Amino acid sequence: MPQDDGAGTVLATTGDSDTFRAMVERHSRTIFHLAFRMTGNEQDAEDVVQETFMRAYRRLPQFENRADFGTWVYRIGVNCALDYIRSRQRHDAGRESIETVTETGSHPLAASDPLPDRMVLSGEVQERVAAALAELTPMEKAAFVLRHYEGRAIEEIAGILDVRNNAAKNTVFRAVKKLRKALEPLVSFAR
Repeated sequence: MPQDDGAGTVLATTGDSDTFRAMVERHSRTIFHLAFRMTGNEQDAEDVVQETFMRAYRRLPQFENRADFGTWVYRIGVNCALDYIRSRQRHDAGRESIETVTETGSHPLAASDPLPDRMVLSGEVQERVAAALAELTPMEKAAFVLRHYEGRAIEEIAGILDVRNNAAKNTVFRAVKKLRKALEPLVSFAR
């Protein structure tokens, strides 16, 4: 297997399934983290990863070898996650659910032995964040995750979501504004 995606993609587009499998292994963790942050559920994230690489495999003949495979498959992953969220929202219409979203490798909010009131507040914050994220539109959620979890620049977000820079910036702004509003009661309580 070639060490770079460019040569690997050339081999994969010619039908080398071992090369494509190696590229899936190389990029699946990144796509899983993205999908988990967007869906908030491990099983849903696995489904998104699977769909991402199925779409990528079907579209390999359309891949331009001058492009970066990682960026290309990442964009497919964002689109798959958006599609998944939209279909889940249609399916769950009328049902209310709150999912707790936890960040792998996140930093603790309190000392190693938090006081009981801090633990209650932390749980409340997690529930409010999860509920607020669930209330965002799929596009707002994707933009927020890309910006604040993935650390992507506005220009990158615009390219991934296929919108203009100002639209990406406004989408991130709206998402942050909604989250602030949802978390405002907790901020005033903690003071």
